[in-house]
Amino acid sequence: MAIRKFGTLPDGTRIQEIDIQADGISASIISWGAVIQKLVLDGSHSVVLGFNCLEHYLAHSPYFGALVGRCANRIAHGRFDLDGVTYQLSLNEGGRTHLHGGLQGFAHQAWQIDEMATDMVSLRLRSPDGAEGYPGQVEVTCRYQLADRRLVITLEGRTDRPTILNLAGHSYFNLEGTGDTLGHLLEIPASYYTPADERLIPTGEIATVENTPLDFRKERPVLHSTASGRFAYDHNFVIGRAPSAEPRLAARLTGPATGICLEVWSTEPGLQFYDAGKLNVPVPGLNGEIYGPNAGLCLEAQRFPDAINQPNFGNVILRPGETYRQVTEYRFFQA
Repeated sequence: MAIRKFGTLPDGTRIQEIDIQADGISASIISWGAVIQKLVLDGSHSVVLGFNCLEHYLAHSPYFGALVGRCANRIAHGRFDLDGVTYQLSLNEGGRTHLHGGLQGFAHQAWQIDEMATDMVSLRLRSPDGAEGYPGQVEVTCRYQLADRRLVITLEGRTDRPTILNLAGHSYFNLEGTGDTLGHLLEIPASYYTPADERLIPTGEIATVENTPLDFRKERPVLHSTASGRFAYDHNFVIGRAPSAEPRLAARLTGPATGICLEVWSTEPGLQFYDAGKLNVPVPGLNGEIYGPNAGLCLEAQRFPDAINQPNFGNVILRPGETYRQVTEYRFFQA
């Protein structure tokens, strides 16, 4: 374990970088956004995208490696009703949608280091009542634990007033360390997904993936071409209809050039697959890489998008005395 200064925020807050390691795997975590800055297997290349300096995260990061919340994904019109009260959240996506917790969501906050060991770091964040329009003060913890070629992420949250909470890790994976991920092989064991409109707001329907470009039940390349061009992915897949007590397989990704295989196991019922087809970062990333379209892809374990406004999408309400808990594991193998 090592800890060192990663940078300083404009208000003078010091951001730390914490290195942790276990057999065959190491990670660098920064206290800005609880970001996974690097994730390295066997001392080789990072399998996640990131930056080498805080300034680039502040100015250019599309949530690289961040822990997003208070509510991951989208809320239509940034509005919801809870116990007879209507709440209006910040609109940080085209002035129409609330995305990943808003303008100053959890991904844009300085977290406190709570606990450290050679193979583990735990961070804590307190979000005050009214932040981004959300009711209630929420306290969340994010624990990163390494084991034999595995990263286990444990998230917990509590509140003093009824609120909504839906957290997600937002790493961009590239198992080959360079180029794009269109040739990566992906399997998602989901028979259903939640269709969305042109603004990526769910329609409320739960539809079959059969005979659609969303069918990843058998491993196939990420690239899918149609008559009108490459199909773009930013969709929520139904892994289950409710959170599970133990993690279940949500996705399997393989980089053919390296033979590295990633399995995502999670207690969460939804998995957002985003292919980052619009990615265009103007500054270099790790190892001087230029991150253009499809340089990485996201496999975000979470509750369903806009669930607070969709009665059949499951519960995202957290009440006093309850504990929100998510466990998501990234398990790596050599294919």
